[in-house]
Amino acid sequence: MKVRQLFMQSMIIAGLSFVGSWNVDSANAKVAFSIKGPLGTVNGTFSGLKATIQFDDKDLAGSSVKASIDAGTISTGISMRNHHLKTEEQYLNTDKYPQITFQSKKIEKAASGYKAIGDLTLKGVTKPVEIPFTFTPNGGGGEFKGQFTIKREDYNIGKTGGSIGDVITITLQVPVKK
Repeated sequence: MKVRQLFMQSMIIAGLSFVGSWNVDSANAKVAFSIKGPLGTVNGTFSGLKATIQFDDKDLAGSSVKASIDAGTISTGISMRNHHLKTEEQYLNTDKYPQITFQSKKIEKAASGYKAIGDLTLKGVTKPVEIPFTFTPNGGGGEFKGQFTIKREDYNIGKTGGSIGDVITITLQVPVKK
């Protein structure tokens, strides 16, 4: 009887340790950005999101996000612009700064959804950010959606002033599975 009881307790504990652990569908994840340029808004994307997501709306204290994306996957639809953004020190210089990362410090309930509070590292500069997001479950999976802004000069992107907008808007759409 005791062996069976210990076995059942072990199985319950093992099952609970996976509650809230999500696998990102990287092929369908969307990381997009927009910024005002001299001739209108510039839109672009990054691909290949990698993330470790622990999320349980009943255990926000135990929830966390650690994510990275290859800066070299930037795409704006214009190859010459992409090359410029990847190679110039004033922009991303992806050889020197190949990864953009986010590490949450905590996740909290927000007015409409949640917010991940943590550090964004871009071009070797780490700054605190808050990412408001929602989670929509769907069977054994779901989707995280969020949007936040950063000041480009905080991350040494572009020249001070100039014809580029000061704020970059980042939009996330991240499908996940258990």
